[in-house]
Amino acid sequence: GLVPTMAALRAGKALALANKETLVMAGELVTAEARTRGIRILPVDSEHSAIFQCLENHDVSTVRRLVLTASGGPFRTRPLEAFATITPEDALRHPTWAMGKKITIDSATLVNKGLEVIEAQWLFGLPVDRVDVIVHPQSVIHSMVEYVDGSVLAQLGVPDMRLPIQYALTYPARCECPAARLSLENVGGLTFEAVDRRKFPCLDLAYEAARSGGSWPAVLNAANEVAVQWFLDRRVGFDEIPTIIRKALDAHPHRAIRSVEDVLEVDRKVRESLERGK
Repeated sequence: GLVPTMAALRAGKALALANKETLVMAGELVTAEARTRGIRILPVDSEHSAIFQCLENHDVSTVRRLVLTASGGPFRTRPLEAFATITPEDALRHPTWAMGKKITIDSATLVNKGLEVIEAQWLFGLPVDRVDVIVHPQSVIHSMVEYVDGSVLAQLGVPDMRLPIQYALTYPARCECPAARLSLENVGGLTFEAVDRRKFPCLDLAYEAARSGGSWPAVLNAANEVAVQWFLDRRVGFDEIPTIIRKALDAHPHRAIRSVEDVLEVDRKVRESLERGK
């Protein structure tokens, strides 16, 4: 999605962005282009739409942190020692969302939440160390914003992408939506827990790549895409995905990114080196 996104911005088009990988790979380039053209990027990802809504009429300087919620995926309660036996069929059974194969596997490893942390950094202009992740299995609260005074604003809704898609397309207006209405009495309870970082190391790999900046987020993204496809093709185990990403980051020294061509070159080199190594 990177090349058409940049083409849309350069053509002066309003941008409703659903492709998180675009900002992961080239967030600095994309947001700089949007600022130059005076274009506001409207987030479509449900978590970022939630934050966008909670930030309305508030200055980002009053924000203490952003809190992205994660369902925890299908393996939230599975013991770490059982991860080696996880099959693609197991990983594709997401507990709350119906999505494509790649993003469903990303949700199972929590790399998807790591990509969203990087995306939030660029969309909202906060460092990644002020973007937190919390597990919320019901997927009713889509994300939260904590302000410096201690107030926390949250956006709630049923897990249905029609809501954030419609809001991006109709912003700033709100219109009737065909999605189901949220019934809190039927939900019954909302629970929260910390991410088990031993079971889901991909999240910390994403934070590491974000802090390093430059080419590393593009390396992370490319390595993950390769690893996920290998897992779906049964070439590697589920528990090998973070190892593949770690090796790719270590094998590709940090470099500056100054153009879309730089990003695409990094992406190509990572994929080629992984295939040669495999």
